[in-house]
Amino acid sequence: MSLRSTRRDRASGGALRRHRGLALLLVLPTLLLLGALVVYPIGFSVGRSLFDASGHRFVGLDNYGAAFTDHATLTAVRNNAIWVAVAPALVTAVGLVFAVLTEKIRWATAFKLLVFMPMAISFLAAGIIFRLVYDADPHRGVLNAAAVAVHDTFTDQPSYPGARPRPGVGLDQAEGGDVRAPAATRVVLLPLVGVQPGAIPAAARTAQEPAGGDGVSGTVFLDFVPGGGGHPGQLDAGKKGLPGIEVQLRDGDRTIATTTTGDDGTFRFSAAPSATSSVVLPAADFAAPYRGVDWLGPAFVTPAIIGAYTWIWAGFAMVIIAGGLANLPRETIEAARIDGANEWQIFRRITVPQLAPVLGVVFITMVINVMKIFDLVYIIAPGPVQQDADVLALRLYLVSFGGGNDQGLGSALSVLLLLLVVPVMLLNVRRFRGSRS
Repeated sequence: MSLRSTRRDRASGGALRRHRGLALLLVLPTLLLLGALVVYPIGFSVGRSLFDASGHRFVGLDNYGAAFTDHATLTAVRNNAIWVAVAPALVTAVGLVFAVLTEKIRWATAFKLLVFMPMAISFLAAGIIFRLVYDADPHRGVLNAAAVAVHDTFTDQPSYPGARPRPGVGLDQAEGGDVRAPAATRVVLLPLVGVQPGAIPAAARTAQEPAGGDGVSGTVFLDFVPGGGGHPGQLDAGKKGLPGIEVQLRDGDRTIATTTTGDDGTFRFSAAPSATSSVVLPAADFAAPYRGVDWLGPAFVTPAIIGAYTWIWAGFAMVIIAGGLANLPRETIEAARIDGANEWQIFRRITVPQLAPVLGVVFITMVINVMKIFDLVYIIAPGPVQQDADVLALRLYLVSFGGGNDQGLGSALSVLLLLLVVPVMLLNVRRFRGSRS
């Protein structure tokens, strides 16, 4: 029996060794591929980060010191922190809301398709789309077109945007934009230039001489004769009056009376002028029209790109969370409804706690993703504000290949980015193992 047992053990040991050898042989191509695409680049980057820009002189940790003292790199670190603090939570929250909505609305499949569709678009195409969406020109940028439409609905627009007094005719334009005629004058001519052709109303008539008499009268007109001719500052034939302009009679900083020009540009105040009075056209008549928000300016460029990122990844979060919702036990929800809980209480106290593991997976996945964000920032942020929207991945590209030509510093930044991502990846792996057990 002892001899047979020994032979059996030897046979089983040989079979085990053959199985292990076969397994190693099958895994070997994958190990070689991982070594070539992952291990070698990491090792090379670590080694390269210890050399100068040329790659010939060993500088030790100098590149890491430069990374922590460079203003542009510190801006990139700050923006990465904003991304990590805002984008994952926003994507997870929007995905959760969409996932819950798909259970409450009809045509849920079509809704899921629409929300998930941005995932089928490349980041390059998405960046170009949102570069146009955020365009500052309301005629091209969708957001500013909507903002201008809402603003113009509730706010009076300037009568003649961009208009200004004719130089050299005795009119002053204050720093705030008010146009002021000389004090103590009974008859006032206010010639303006710079009026856009489309801003002149169809009801505008040929400018007329002021009525004169008691009080103060005057004419506001476009100091331009079609086809040329005329004299600057004078009421020549063919010059149009500018109707609808607010005119104020002021005594110092106090407004005495207000009126509006007629179709021929004339106006009149019954009050007699004093030594300190003046006729003023308020700056609001000539202010530039509202053009919306500078979404891609230094103040809003990072939130704007985060909005584009949310639009792309909300569908991914919705699908993952919807899968978790489908596996929730319905008995607890029905029991809560029977006990009188409303939908908000069910959502906050039952649905969200039971979805915590799924929400955690989505959140951590988004954290890993945003720490490496590059393409959207590179495409959406215009050149003048790209440094204001800079992130670590973009910074290491610009330092290494985008004109900096310092691959030593770029390699140091890549190592720092790897060190930031690895702990989050390990946490994600730990969560997966915990969910299996």
